[in-house]
Amino acid sequence: MSRPRTIALLLAFATLLVFLPVGWHQFVNYDDVDYVTENPFVKNGLNWTDFKWAFTAFHAGNWHPLTWISHQLDCELFGLNAGAQHIVNVLFHSANAALVFILLLRLTEKLWPSAMVAALFAWHPLHVESVAWIAERKDVLSTLFALLALLSYTRYARKNLKQENHKPNAGLALPSFNSQFLNRDYFLSLIFFTLGLLSKPMLVTLPFAMLLLDFWPLQRRGFSSPIKLLVEKTPFFLLAGISCIVTFFAQGEAVVTLTRVPLHYRIEHAPIAVVDYVLNFFWPANLDAIYPLDRIFAWQVIVSIAILILISIIAWHWRKTKPYFIFGWLWFLGALVPVIGLVQVGSQSIADRYTYIPSIGFFTAFIFLAADFGARIKTSKIIIASSAVMILIACILATEFQLRFWRDSETLFRHAIAVRPDNVIALVDLGVSLDAQHRFDEALAIYRQAEKFETGPYYQLHNNLGNILSLRGNHAASLAEYGIAIHERPNDAFLHNAAGSEFAALGKFEMAMKEFAVAEQLNPNYAAPHLETAKVFLRQGRDADAVNELRAAVRLTPDDFQILAYTAHILAANENAAVRDGKSALTLAFTANDLSGHSQP
Repeated sequence: MSRPRTIALLLAFATLLVFLPVGWHQFVNYDDVDYVTENPFVKNGLNWTDFKWAFTAFHAGNWHPLTWISHQLDCELFGLNAGAQHIVNVLFHSANAALVFILLLRLTEKLWPSAMVAALFAWHPLHVESVAWIAERKDVLSTLFALLALLSYTRYARKNLKQENHKPNAGLALPSFNSQFLNRDYFLSLIFFTLGLLSKPMLVTLPFAMLLLDFWPLQRRGFSSPIKLLVEKTPFFLLAGISCIVTFFAQGEAVVTLTRVPLHYRIEHAPIAVVDYVLNFFWPANLDAIYPLDRIFAWQVIVSIAILILISIIAWHWRKTKPYFIFGWLWFLGALVPVIGLVQVGSQSIADRYTYIPSIGFFTAFIFLAADFGARIKTSKIIIASSAVMILIACILATEFQLRFWRDSETLFRHAIAVRPDNVIALVDLGVSLDAQHRFDEALAIYRQAEKFETGPYYQLHNNLGNILSLRGNHAASLAEYGIAIHERPNDAFLHNAAGSEFAALGKFEMAMKEFAVAEQLNPNYAAPHLETAKVFLRQGRDADAVNELRAAVRLTPDDFQILAYTAHILAANENAAVRDGKSALTLAFTANDLSGHSQP
């Protein structure tokens, strides 16, 4: 077996060992709920209905059908076994590490610098989030396709470069359809790029990475005009543009308005975020699952811009003597553009997962610079090897340390609060994890703690407070909390339905019916308002109207155990003979029993 192949296999195997502890980790209620555990289109496994849903749904603010299908396949093979699904993430990450090495080696023919970049990519603690979080399957899966696309593009470009070398005037001509678009490697690159976009739209910057490869190390600039290189990438840019449009519509309410996060804040924050990422590469201390948006000071903006300008000037100055540096630096900056916050999605300021692909460029720039510097001063190979081993050991130890915090929801969010006690998002998520364990008193205390740090109404906090207060029978206080949440999210059908339930519990049926009507109007496919309306009708003695509402709820969600069982009970036991329907009740009861796994006959 050749040395490169041996290194690639060893790198993949070592990566699997480093991340093996995640095989004993649980799901976390930080998107894993939406993506897997409470997503009926995923946890049912692979079937034609859910397969179609993967391509047509804008669920959780995303459109990434291949990622949904990969989760469905996990559930088909392993059910809701969190450990097995974690290991699938690790396998993808291990493959990516090997592919990074193979790609750089083919591009540069530099064995050990390529291996070092791949090892840092594999074992740096900044990548724990992308690997140890099941909901970040989209990161590791999309990167797999991105690397395969770049490998195919490299083969195509190398062959194209040889042809240009033999035809001195070929570089001035635009690419022909037969020579380019029917080229196998070019076509494969386009297919892999498409699959990557179907896994995560962050890959929209990949065509720019291809242009960077043309500059270095492919050095096609001497044989091809810039126009030809751009035309060559046209299909890639078109696909990227389509992906951007679809993603914008998919993210919907997840896109934060300029009212909540002004444009000037986003522009000021962007250079600070980039510098934060740079610092975390060199000193990954206090890494967190949630970095909330924070106040920005003028000195932070000035210093950050100065640092970025300085590095960029150095990169430009070295563009001829050290082209790898400007290549890696521009790869890093360009890959961050979709997630730098100019289009703010969610409430995080930065995220470790956003460094997954950008880090390839960053590590390439600095590792090849270090190798070049070591060669110039004729440093002993023993010193270079020892330094590299020490850096990698430090990365592995930091990664193992960071992995511990991802073992379950409570551990993850308690760590986030330990890093930053005023982290409202982490406090709310911790409350959710405690709530899921029925530790309601502890959850309530955490939510009250979060209230103290609120800078503005956070609808999820008040929704969760409303839920717990309702369980404790404090319906007036619960209604007040839902009111605050509705003020922040007036078009949320779930909040209006919850408020209606509290009005009903207080005997204010007219107000309850208004809220249920709003919820139905906002989301015609939402069954809960029909169920709650039926309960009000039953309390008012309007049994026939109640049954109509229950039948509507069943039509909307024919596989909801609770709605089926409740409707069956009403149809079977109602005192009104005109309402009773034993035959329908029995049919619904059989269906409900099947859905419950015959656990509640």
